[in-house]
Amino acid sequence: MRLGVTMFATDRTMPPHELAREAEARGFASLYLPEHTHIPVARETPPPTGDAALPAEYARTLDPLVALAAAAVVTERITLGTGILLPAQRDPIVTAKAVATLDRLAGGRVALGVGYGWNAEEGADHGVPWKRRRAVAREHVLAMRELWTREEASFRGEFVAFEPSWSWPKPDGRVPVLLGGAAGPTLFAHIAEYGDGWLPIGGAGVREALPRLRRACADAGRPMVPVVPFGTLPSAGKLDHYASLGIEEAVLRVPAGDRDTVLPCLDEYASSYL
Repeated sequence: MRLGVTMFATDRTMPPHELAREAEARGFASLYLPEHTHIPVARETPPPTGDAALPAEYARTLDPLVALAAAAVVTERITLGTGILLPAQRDPIVTAKAVATLDRLAGGRVALGVGYGWNAEEGADHGVPWKRRRAVAREHVLAMRELWTREEASFRGEFVAFEPSWSWPKPDGRVPVLLGGAAGPTLFAHIAEYGDGWLPIGGAGVREALPRLRRACADAGRPMVPVVPFGTLPSAGKLDHYASLGIEEAVLRVPAGDRDTVLPCLDEYASSYL
């Protein structure tokens, strides 16, 4: 099984390009970075962690595409991914250009993990109609894919519209779009329609969910997509369980800290699980 890592990269953590270089040197297969553009101070949305207060790193998150561009120039093999990027909060034309540029610089090593978001106030500042955010995210991804794959791209939807247009660079191959979120019919229908895989956060309940995802893919007339448990705290038993389900990659969580905090964790994971 391939193993990747993810860290809440902030202005106070180990720089992500250094993390990417150290992870690649130890044999890890991927590095994923999260996204929050900002955190409104006045917020009614409860923290997704279940804590009384939102951890400080949420408000200090680096832009993942900029951070991964820095990682691209100091690595050669490791997959560079977003985990997760919030497409409903981004202009799809600008984001398509940024992702394609990153993928070119990285030699086709980019994976786009996307999600719908949990922070209603953050989304509101971007003009996202919160109850429609899944539909907005879907259109933004579909519009980006048009720009990535067609010499003259156009799109007309409910939330995105542009006339035939030129946009280069194109990605160096297909950028896989992996959808994050809890198991459910809406998520699985979206994965089956336009996704290239599922990022189940934490990885709990994967075995029970796999038949439903497999049926959704079959109903859409396509093969089963990869499942990549994301942000996992590993144990030998857990990784063996994933492998028994046919899962080929898992992304392990490392602490949001400095080098003295992160590198011992990488060393422990590498010596125990790689």
